[in-house]
Amino acid sequence: MAVKKGGLGKGLDSLIPSGNPKTRKSETPEKEIQVKTEIVEKVVEKVIEKPVELKVKIGEVEPNREQPRKKFDEDSLVELAESIKQFGILQPLLVQKKNDYYEIIAGERRWRAAKLAGVKEIPVIVKEFSGQEIVEISLIENIQREDLNPIEEAQAYKRLMEEFHLKQDEIADRVSKSRTAVTNSIRLLKLDDKVQEMVVDEMISTGHARTLLSIDDKNLQYSVAMKIFDEKLSVRETEKLVKEILQPKKEKKPAAETQIDVIYHQLEEKIKSIVGTKVAIHHKNNNKGKIEIEYYSQAELERLIEMFESIK
Repeated sequence: MAVKKGGLGKGLDSLIPSGNPKTRKSETPEKEIQVKTEIVEKVVEKVIEKPVELKVKIGEVEPNREQPRKKFDEDSLVELAESIKQFGILQPLLVQKKNDYYEIIAGERRWRAAKLAGVKEIPVIVKEFSGQEIVEISLIENIQREDLNPIEEAQAYKRLMEEFHLKQDEIADRVSKSRTAVTNSIRLLKLDDKVQEMVVDEMISTGHARTLLSIDDKNLQYSVAMKIFDEKLSVRETEKLVKEILQPKKEKKPAAETQIDVIYHQLEEKIKSIVGTKVAIHHKNNNKGKIEIEYYSQAELERLIEMFESIK
């Protein structure tokens, strides 16, 4: 799909009417329908000037199996269902016609909430899209509303690269993110599957996860991830831990004793046997040095003094 580099089309909002301006205040409970037009415009180039809204049975509508988003928060769905019971579905779903049903392109969360609310018919806008357009619209809609978890977002980027041969800078342009953000997102897929699941379940953050990428061993990645969760480590503490794992401090080996050291050690033992307490000889290279004799009480000091006086 060609993307305009100059002026943009009217975008997804032109395909999905926002409703009567007089009723806008009542739409606030359904926050998830507020699409940021300036981003979606980059994806939808063909515009329906006067989109036709249809009412179809909810049983005739099915989600797109390739939708990037796999998990939906049950509590937020219940809240949206209550809003739909009170205000109805204020913005139609964007769908495309299949053989005997309509496939959702944008609005699966509304569809799920409508089912919870017991709605029998839902408003839709029918339009044909290419496979790439479907992925891009679904991805952007979810990213705008922060509905995708980090792993789902990374998988969607990867699919755009592998199936539709988009480069990372092209993806970044479509979703209005930096190329670095897209690159860092895709790198999360190099993590062990169990660690990825921990990110999905919010047991560790993406900051923790990116730190773990420097560990090649998948089992070690998971072990460290569990340590992060169990000990509630911060990202900075995790960075320090990973650094210690990758660059362990080398224990200093004691220097091998020279022949002269052995001689002085023997002398220390000999004097110790005479005075009856610990003795240390500190020798220098110029044949000078000092002898230290330890004592542990006043009585022992007096004993040592008497011993030295008796040598006279």
